[in-house]
This record gives sequence, structure tokens and C-alpha cells, in this order.
Amino acid sequence: MDAMNPLAVVTGASSGIGLELARQFARHGYDLVVAAEDAAPASAAELGEHGTEVTAVRADLATADGVAELHRRIEGTRRPVAALALNAGVGRGGAFLETDLADQQRVIDLNISSTVRLARLLVPSMVEDGHGRVLVTSSVAATTPGPYQAVYNASKSFLLSFAQALAHELRDTGVTVTTLLPGPTDTAFFARAHMLDTAIGTGPKDDPAQVAAQAFEALMAGRDKVVAGSARSRLQELAGRVLPDGLTAHAHRHAAEPGSGSGSGSGSGS
Repeated sequence: MDAMNPLAVVTGASSGIGLELARQFARHGYDLVVAAEDAAPASAAELGEHGTEVTAVRADLATADGVAELHRRIEGTRRPVAALALNAGVGRGGAFLETDLADQQRVIDLNISSTVRLARLLVPSMVEDGHGRVLVTSSVAATTPGPYQAVYNASKSFLLSFAQALAHELRDTGVTVTTLLPGPTDTAFFARAHMLDTAIGTGPKDDPAQVAAQAFEALMAGRDKVVAGSARSRLQELAGRVLPDGLTAHAHRHAAEPGSGSGSGSGSGS
């Protein structure tokens, strides 16, 4: 294995978009630190088949201790981070007043807090080195209020705003920040979010490999933002930007409301 390979860090890498992002980095000659909460990614051996060195870290990034553990393992490589994919995230469907506060707090802790913490810990060294690529996974959900996904959509709106602001702050430093906005994607997200009885949970999904390939291309090009996936997802993002919030919130409600799965919807999630 070539110790001179650039190093990429990918969070939320056990499955879905995160795993596909890790595959993209491996195929393009990056060594990897991949992080997941549930278990060290089972694909670590597969990723290593591309001739790259893979360090798998099991850490709950919704906690400060989990973030600290991942940071410690990255520091232990004694290598600069060339690319950072802040992808870990979770959702919780259902009416806000009928879901556990702990579940909704976890959405905030993982989606928002871990992203901010890791960015603050890792990006300064990238700026000091004068080069690097940062990817922040938001969602087309960021563009619309999300009835029955109220905290999730708000968390993705935060990430969109945060990443775009950081991109502007880091201009002329050699470090770029790309915001990834996928639409509904064929991952375990909807099962984990208790949304398999919703229209969006049962509706058409994008291929996570396609999403990751488009994200990687945009990241390497240093683009500020990429709406990845199918034309359907790009239309959803456009609608969220140009239509009144009341209209998009109404559409999202019908897509995300529990029991709506027998119909079809155009809501957003990834």
C-alpha cells in the first residue's frame, strides 16, 4: 500500500451514500478513515482491495466523546486530511408532538453538532496546509419546511447554510466546501426514520452509487453545491427554492404523513 496516497475521511460510511462515497475515494486512490456508529464498516476489506489503506472507526458521532474518538484516530495516522466527507446523519419521521424528544435531539446532535465539531477540529489543518476538499451532506429537504419531518428538514437547512457560509469564508485558502443535496435515495434511511408507511418512504428512490459518483465529481471540481441523483430530485430542489413555503410544506405533509404510503408523494429525504 502506498503511504503517499492522499487521505480521505468519510462519516456515516457503513451503508448507503456514505459507503458509496468511500468506494469512490478508494477507486480514485485515496487511503481512508471510515466511521460508523453501529459497527466498523463490513466493507473495509473490499475498500482495501483497491490498494488503499483503510482504518475503520466505530464511534457514535452524536456524542462529543464519539467525535473526540474519531478525531483521535485521525490524528493517530499522523497524516494530513486531503478530503473530508461529513455525511453522517439520521432522521425521525412522525408528528413532532408525538415523537420522543430524545429521538429528535439525536437528529440535531448527529446531523448538526457532529458536523460542526468535526469541521472545527479538522478544517483548520487543511487550511494551514493550503489545500483540501470538504463535502457536507445536506438534502433537497433543506429547501422546504417538513411537516412530519420537522426537525430533520430544519437540520438539513442548517447544514446547507453552514456549508455555503464556510465555503465563502474559505475562498482563497485552497480548501473548498461542497454541499451535497440528494433527493430520496435507496438507503436504510426511511426504515430507521420509521417512515416506511409514508408516500415518500414507499416512493421512487435514487441509486446511492449514482448520488455518490455525482458528489465525488463535484467535490473534486471544487463546486459549491451539487443536487445529486435523478432529474426528479433536481426538480424537487428547484421547486423548493422557487415555490412558496406554504405550498411546498403542504406537498411535503402529504408525502411524509404517517399512513400516506398507499399514495404517491414528492417530499424529500436521503
